[in-house]
Amino acid sequence: MGMAKYDRLLFILNLLRTRRNLTAALIAKECGVTERSIYRDVLALSEANIPIYYHNGYKLASDLFLPALNFDFDEYTCLKLALESSPLHKTGKYDGVLKRIGAKVESGLSQAVKERRKNAVDATHIDIETSIEEKRAARFYGVIERAVSERRCLRLEYDSVESGETSRVVEPHFIIFRGRAFYFVAYCRLRKELRTFRLERVQNIDLLEEHFTPQQGVTPDSYFEGSWELGGGEPVEVVIRFTGHSAKRVGSVMHHPKETKQKGRNGDLVYRVTVRGMEEIQRWVLGFGDEARVLEPKRMRDNLARIGRYYVDTYCSGNPGGK
Repeated sequence: MGMAKYDRLLFILNLLRTRRNLTAALIAKECGVTERSIYRDVLALSEANIPIYYHNGYKLASDLFLPALNFDFDEYTCLKLALESSPLHKTGKYDGVLKRIGAKVESGLSQAVKERRKNAVDATHIDIETSIEEKRAARFYGVIERAVSERRCLRLEYDSVESGETSRVVEPHFIIFRGRAFYFVAYCRLRKELRTFRLERVQNIDLLEEHFTPQQGVTPDSYFEGSWELGGGEPVEVVIRFTGHSAKRVGSVMHHPKETKQKGRNGDLVYRVTVRGMEEIQRWVLGFGDEARVLEPKRMRDNLARIGRYYVDTYCSGNPGGK
């Protein structure tokens, strides 16, 4: 069944505001009614002094008769925070867009909200750290986004931490801000698998005319499921015993959606989580010093023992420069 008449009239108005060249057949399909119903709806809107005309599709002569969005103070404050703190400011492409949106929001405020804003104290501040280099982001972000949208291949000159500078063709699936930087996930034809590329490590980029078919089911949620942050690899169960202040810090916040915590009688905490790959969580554990003891897996215990021997050799040898 199609939607109710008055809901349909509002829906048609929104269609006309946001889309071009809408015929009666297209509008009827969107609304789930017949074309004859749409003709009657257009007549009803015209009789209500809404200026609709037809030229290669139905259009609004003006949308000034529609009221601006009327934000209350909490909605305005939330939107302002989101706009001002967005990492998209660093991309080059969206910095100006975000500022224009902010200006439109400010101009469309009701007098009551404007008055309240004059005496309001900015109680909440959001500071999202980012390591992105803005000049490079301005050069490359828009190209990558276009490639994702148009399903076009990219040729990269990429400086990998593991393999150094390489040239490769990739099929980009999505861009994501994670941790402190922008990344894009793409199928790499050089490595023949999906890879995560850090935007600031791209040295040069070319948008190719070649199109690709994206792999099914590759989304940010599915791709990073089980990762500690970005890493991939085989799932591994990690068990850590925290003591002292670290037990309280770890116990008070969530670090991973699938973690479990068990408090001991003496104030210690056993933390258990299954993650893909060990490198990232191992770096996290090292930050707790002697208040974290890895119980499982043995591979991580061996790695930490090796790192411990390095510290002993470096800092207990009496030679500030090492061995």
